[in-house]
Amino acid sequence: MAALTAIKYEMSDHVAVVTLNRPDKKNAINRAMRYELQQTLVDVKNNRDVWLCILTGAGETFCSGKDLLEKLRPEDEDGSVMSNDELYYFLRNIYKPMILAINGPCYAQGGGFALNSDIVIMVENASIGWPQVRRGISSVSGPTLCAQSIPWQQAMGYLMRGTPIPAAECLRWGIANEVVPRAELMPTARRWAREILANAPIAVWAIKEAARRSQDMPFESRMYMARDVANRVLQSDDSKEGIVAFKEKRAPVWQAR
Repeated sequence: MAALTAIKYEMSDHVAVVTLNRPDKKNAINRAMRYELQQTLVDVKNNRDVWLCILTGAGETFCSGKDLLEKLRPEDEDGSVMSNDELYYFLRNIYKPMILAINGPCYAQGGGFALNSDIVIMVENASIGWPQVRRGISSVSGPTLCAQSIPWQQAMGYLMRGTPIPAAECLRWGIANEVVPRAELMPTARRWAREILANAPIAVWAIKEAARRSQDMPFESRMYMARDVANRVLQSDDSKEGIVAFKEKRAPVWQAR
């Protein structure tokens, strides 16, 4: 992986931490950040040493959305770098657990990252929103994700006015798992990571895979697909280790195999 400047990428104890790192620009997403985020998310997906990922932002803002002041030539967008929409769609289909630690305002494409993650932890003054109508433009992630995640009238109330959803309301509507003081944000995210990784990684990934793939299926198709995924997990070394550890009354040692 090339040297990173717009993104920080760290890994320890099977947990990758990806940090949006343009705090002076409120972590607005430009082409350089998209490219580096693409690199890191591909590694998260394919690196067998990564069992879980925490995504957060540097500074006081998680993400202000697309960098509207960036000037790109048509030839710059040659398909080698994912668009913002492609990035959060890619994020959605990484079957490893994704924890979003929202350190401040999380707007536009940032909201797409939030609603495509699995666990969302927010600081008390954070918010999730889609302010595009205030700039005379529309949104992709707002209509396709927010309007599917909270009651219609509430979603339209936020989207049509371009007003953010405060952290307390995100918790109320079920799109945040916890709201914590700023000093507790990363410790809380890491606590969730530890609790998830106490379980067999392959089994956790399978739960997410079955849930994601089945979202738009009829019930019978969902059931058979989930059974196929579960049967595959039964053939893993971790499944065998879990049964042996249960019989021996000891903590299992997971290998993600």
